[in-house]
Amino acid sequence: MGKSHNEIGPELAAWVRAQHLFFVATAPTHGALINCSPKGLDTLRILGPRELAYVDIGGSGIETVAHLKENGRIVIMLCAFEGPPQIVRFHGRGAVVEPHEAGFRELLARFAEPPMCRAIIRVEVDRVQDSCGYAVPLYGFKADRDTMPRYIAAKTEAELRASAAKSNRRSLEGLPGLEQDEIFLAPRSTGARGGS
Repeated sequence: MGKSHNEIGPELAAWVRAQHLFFVATAPTHGALINCSPKGLDTLRILGPRELAYVDIGGSGIETVAHLKENGRIVIMLCAFEGPPQIVRFHGRGAVVEPHEAGFRELLARFAEPPMCRAIIRVEVDRVQDSCGYAVPLYGFKADRDTMPRYIAAKTEAELRASAAKSNRRSLEGLPGLEQDEIFLAPRSTGARGGS
């Protein structure tokens, strides 16, 4: 039987930190497309008893950002693939913090430095609900994929910014995405293409 929590307490916070994967779901107010995205690479942080944030590294679309800018509704779900079964959903109001905005750098410092970041999604949690997770299969974690860091390292900064501009402006249903075609790039080693 599922139960609600008033806040993200120490035990629940420890459980969240032990998970390697989380899911983010949003939807436009009047559009047809609901978006659900898997996230990993140690990009989720608990900022307080009722606040979460994650680094939006980037991708082929801008649905989550566009939906949040339109209505703010979001749910983050985690489920245990190892150990005792459990599912936890964090329902709340999300805000998009872009690289050009005040507070972005301070917020980014709460995370391990990502290879790239187009925004940080901050969530004020309204409801914390857990459920049994009895039907979630057991999977063993092997490692984070290195595909994204390798992809980013193989591109010049100009190529990465051009790709971001193409995929970050509008959602599939035409809602506005990021205000600027700006992305944060981690400093590159001397041998990497594109310089720093």
